Amino acid sequence: MLSVALRTLRARWITFVGSFVALALGVALIAVMGLSLASSLNAPDGRPERFAAAPVVVKGADTLRVPTSTGVRVHKLARPRAVPAGTVAKLKKLGTVVEDRSFAVRARGGPGDLVGHPWSTAAFAPYEIDAGRAPRAADEVVVSGDWAKPGERVRTDRGTIRVVGTARIRMAGTGRVGATGRGVVTGRTGATGRTGATGRVGATGQVSGAVAGRGFENAVFYVDARAAALSPRSVQLVVDADAAAVREAVRGSTGVQVLTGDARRYADADPDRDSEALTAMNAVFGTAGGVTGFVSVFVVASTFAFAVAQRRREFGLLRTAGATPGQIRRMVFAEALVVGVLASATGCVLGAYGAPRLAARMVDGGLAPGWFTIGDATWPYHLAFWTGLFVALCGVVAASWRAGRTAPVQALGEASVDARAMTRGRRLSGLALLATAAVTLVLALVGDPGELLHRKTYVSRPMLLITAVALLAPVVVRPLTRLIAWLPARLPGAGGMLVRENAAAGVRRTAAIAAPVLVTVALAGSLLGATATLNKAKADETRRQTAADFVVTPASDAGFDAATVRGLRKVSGAQVSATSSSAVYVLEDGVSLAKSEARAADPGPLAATTRLPVEAGRTSDLDDDTIIVNREWQRHTVGQRVRVWLGDGTRRSLRIAAVMTTGTGDNGVYVTARNAPGATVDRVDVALTDGADADAVAAALRAAVHSSGGQVLTKDQWVRGSHPETTRTTRLGLLLVLGIALLHTGISLANTMVMATSDRVRDLAVLRLAGATRWQVLRLVGAEALTVVAVGGVLGLLVAGLNLLGMWSALGLLSAPTTIEIPWTAIGAVLGACAVTAVVWSVVPAALALRRRAVELAGVRE
Repeated sequence: MLSVALRTLRARWITFVGSFVALALGVALIAVMGLSLASSLNAPDGRPERFAAAPVVVKGADTLRVPTSTGVRVHKLARPRAVPAGTVAKLKKLGTVVEDRSFAVRARGGPGDLVGHPWSTAAFAPYEIDAGRAPRAADEVVVSGDWAKPGERVRTDRGTIRVVGTARIRMAGTGRVGATGRGVVTGRTGATGRTGATGRVGATGQVSGAVAGRGFENAVFYVDARAAALSPRSVQLVVDADAAAVREAVRGSTGVQVLTGDARRYADADPDRDSEALTAMNAVFGTAGGVTGFVSVFVVASTFAFAVAQRRREFGLLRTAGATPGQIRRMVFAEALVVGVLASATGCVLGAYGAPRLAARMVDGGLAPGWFTIGDATWPYHLAFWTGLFVALCGVVAASWRAGRTAPVQALGEASVDARAMTRGRRLSGLALLATAAVTLVLALVGDPGELLHRKTYVSRPMLLITAVALLAPVVVRPLTRLIAWLPARLPGAGGMLVRENAAAGVRRTAAIAAPVLVTVALAGSLLGATATLNKAKADETRRQTAADFVVTPASDAGFDAATVRGLRKVSGAQVSATSSSAVYVLEDGVSLAKSEARAADPGPLAATTRLPVEAGRTSDLDDDTIIVNREWQRHTVGQRVRVWLGDGTRRSLRIAAVMTTGTGDNGVYVTARNAPGATVDRVDVALTDGADADAVAAALRAAVHSSGGQVLTKDQWVRGSHPETTRTTRLGLLLVLGIALLHTGISLANTMVMATSDRVRDLAVLRLAGATRWQVLRLVGAEALTVVAVGGVLGLLVAGLNLLGMWSALGLLSAPTTIEIPWTAIGAVLGACAVTAVVWSVVPAALALRRRAVELAGVRE
């Protein structure tokens, strides 16, 4: 049978080229993702950045460690603790101690990620002055990058500053401060905060230098006194002393860390960003890999099924010549094996070529760390090759079984009309998958509706429904085709009628062509519609919960200072609710340490400015001994006490005052300011009192926050500004998934159209002999292609609608009702691309075939 299979591949290469290309691309993508995953698993250890030249860094407790029966559970604290004052006093006896501070800075015309530091910490990177001098006054600063030049004045949310110099990262140096303001910034500073003979730290605020060469951050260096005023809280410091002596000095201070060597990187901002980026990238590739496998199997199975349907007479002849059903099946399997081996090998070559280029694009786009490159692992090639071969063989299982069941006399006596396109096995499989999709949806809605809002769920669920609808498509293809072509068939002339009858008669052909369109439209509608619907639900939830007339937001992440908050509270006609962000931690089931976002608020003003979705208890019962939780918590009964850890790790036992609905998962919890230690006010909701003038109150609020750079927004402006957006990583993942689906769809659609058109050469010749012109025949072929694409589009919209209906139901059960958002623009673009592909790859082969005389075509052998 292998020799027969090879001859068949050579004679019917058009039939298999689409499967070959689709499978090769699928294998290439699997190889690329495997190589990327292998490279991320061997990630190098991070190196210190801001403290690469620091002797020893002492960092306050920044993790919560809770012992459980299955081990110690660890979580990052929302509010890291400062190094205890007694410990700092001991460290100062050992050597010079420099306190580090970091705070956001917003400058007109500057980068959006500016961060402020004390000038004395610049020595530990180390930076060196590139132009200008060190800062000496409170309004002087040194900046990194080339966005400002020495002598320029810049307006910031921290006041107007003057740049007096630039600096850049020094790759190697002595680590000592130079004797003048210009030159190397060293790793040692005097206890009085001097930076040179004339560089005494002042109390004013000019920018005195610019740090050239961005390096790892866009920094703004203030004199130490000004930095301390802008950011009074310090959670880490540098000690110029022996590491062993430092460790002895901090012994007994709970959670305090002594960092030396490469461990100093944990003192950098967001030291886990590389691992988080790799995790997000791996999630994207994992999702894309799953979709690639699904679409590849789908395309290969659809192509082989259509090829078997086209070759019924060929199989009948083989059966008549004495071939057994097993031999027919082995021949079809041999064809798939040859295609699978060649396509998998080609895909591995393409993957080796594409992986380094994709890695470079990921790094350039900021989705992967700068060091990320493709390694020399070989297992991804084995995984991709054998997966491709497995996909090819899986895709041909059903087709080979059907080919083996072909009866000699029945095959030779069949007409071209599909009399029985729906087999019992296909019907049962489709109904089973449809029932599985329905049952799992009902179980999720009854048990845990929130599960349907997770990305992994709304990405994977459509695949089950797509397969079910594709299997059952022959049942609805004929009536759906007649419905779509009803109006064209009523138009004058026979063209519309022929389109309707041809598409309805060739059920297998129509279903095979519609299948790839169904996949792409269903994925586009389901994935993009799910994210849009979820974002809409979150926006609606924000609108419902906001009862304030105005929302005042700070200019930076540092929040509002106490003076600004007092000024806002004094505004006449305004009821002010100042809240701050924090977190609480709770141990569930005795083994799982969960973090919940928390807002600290005064219960009185909170009730006047916010409509919390409370289903039990009262908001007004919130006090220093209570907490408002949501139904996601394991304990959510009013009056129960729950053991929690606050944002700084302090352990408390709080009584549940009220319980909120789950919503979209962003309701969090509410506590009082006493239970959010260290949290600064980062949002102020303002409700108008009876008879207050809105314009006058708004003007007074703007005046109160003018000096701090805060922004006063109306309720509508706040809701629009806080409208959730799909993250860049999620958006990239969705585009990658849809790109894979569209690419496979285009290949499958083009291949199937070519196969179908080449199989109908004699039908087209009969039309020519009946009097149709060449252009009439081509228009007929193009119209049929559009009709079949419309059938696939309708089925895809049905799948997308059912998936979105499940999410809509889950949101309703979670008390977050919204409307279903269907991405019509994306669906229209996908349908347009499918329509163009189908028309081109059906009309072009037909036009090439019709160049021969109709009499010759009518007599061509099959």
